[in-house]
Amino acid sequence: MKRSGNTILITGGGSGIGEALAHRFHDQGNTVVVAGRRMEALEQACAGRANMHALTLDIDSADGVKDFAARAIEAHPTLNVVIHSAGIMRFEALDQSRDLADAEATIATNLLGPIRLTDALIDHLVAQSDAAIVTVTSGLAFVPLLTTPTYNATKAAIHSYTVSLREVLKGRIEVIELAPPAVQTGLTPGQENRPGYQPLDEFADEVMALFNQEPTPSEILVERVKFLRNAEGEGRFDATVKQLNDFATAAREGQG
Repeated sequence: MKRSGNTILITGGGSGIGEALAHRFHDQGNTVVVAGRRMEALEQACAGRANMHALTLDIDSADGVKDFAARAIEAHPTLNVVIHSAGIMRFEALDQSRDLADAEATIATNLLGPIRLTDALIDHLVAQSDAAIVTVTSGLAFVPLLTTPTYNATKAAIHSYTVSLREVLKGRIEVIELAPPAVQTGLTPGQENRPGYQPLDEFADEVMALFNQEPTPSEILVERVKFLRNAEGEGRFDATVKQLNDFATAAREGQG
């Protein structure tokens, strides 16, 4: 992926991983467009940065995504990179009947959102030079956290979808998957300071070092996530499921 001179759209760019990457890609000389539901957060992310722009996006709405894509292309016709960073993570109990609103919202945001937005932008991106699509999955796509089953499933689905995109678009659009480990963000309550999670700035710096490699890896994997990404291939999947979930429980309980 070209390092500078891109016009990059980042969903979920008003906070967390999306905002951190937006700032770093902007620092490298790219025009960056951050998108999300809350204009106030997006404008705060853009504050003091020329060539960084904000557009509202309702990622859960099929019509909203189509409208957003048209607005984004009109406002930024040189758009050539999309980073799908918007996502939600909800805790769910599978051992009792429950309201499925959290599961359905997770699927709409994490799975249908990137599929719909990619579809809405694909004709434009195919016509651009140095085009790239970056999906943000998770280490939990490969080893599940038992308390977030739908989140894990959406990230596993996007991993598979990314493989298909990469093969179909080979030679026309570069397709990259970024799979984070547990990072200190606001994804879940209390996560910003959760013990054992990777600090956001440390994670973002490591990610950018990988993006700056030539050629850019098809999977952006910081060291901390390889424990999950490679668990099945290394024959330790069952043990890793237990180790991950024991760690997550201890980390949450450690915060009181």
